[in-house]
Amino acid sequence: MTTRRKLDPIDLRILKALSRDGRIAWSELADEVGLSTSPTLRRVRLMEEEGIIKGYAARLDETRLIGEIPVFVSVTLERQVRDVLARFEAAVSILPEVMGGYLMSGSQDYMLHAFVRDLAHYRDLLDRLTEMEGIAHIQSSFVLKSFLSRTAPLLGDTAA
Repeated sequence: MTTRRKLDPIDLRILKALSRDGRIAWSELADEVGLSTSPTLRRVRLMEEEGIIKGYAARLDETRLIGEIPVFVSVTLERQVRDVLARFEAAVSILPEVMGGYLMSGSQDYMLHAFVRDLAHYRDLLDRLTEMEGIAHIQSSFVLKSFLSRTAPLLGDTAA
């Protein structure tokens, strides 16, 4: 078990600023959190080393690049053994429509988060999934409305 240090208010302000704009200039970040550049950078580097900051990436709009209809696909496999799970995960990982995949507890083995353009595109995705070896059951749920999508957890006095 790894020990985690408590983040202070300056760390939280740094994280909030970086989650809003990962390309913020270091001097601007320092001004925003009320420190000079060197101590700000030391804090950022420490949080990177500790794994609190995992990396930096551009946020792409999956609806413009893949399709505008989000769908959650729950998949139950015939057998839950290591090699079957590994083959399924590898096969799903190369599907461009799938933006997230999760091994689940409960009645389904996997939950996939995908985007499709229309029902024909969804049927194509479903065909590719059903062709995979070891699939017992697939159930899909289409998103009617997205009301919350965070790129970072809410940060406040109760964080870490």
